[in-house]
Amino acid sequence: MADKLKVTLVKSPISAKPKHKKTVEALGLTKMHKTVELPNNAATKGMIDQVSYMVKVEEA
Repeated sequence: MADKLKVTLVKSPISAKPKHKKTVEALGLTKMHKTVELPNNAATKGMIDQVSYMVKVEEA
């Protein structure tokens, strides 16, 4: 199990619910196709599950 996750924004949050927009922003994803490395913990996984339809996740 990797200790980091690569998260990429693949769908625009423009038409998403306001709560999901804030979650994407909190993950550090500000533009389309931007990739960030985040720690692999329960808090991050919960945020990713909430916006899973907008992001692509890979193990780093």
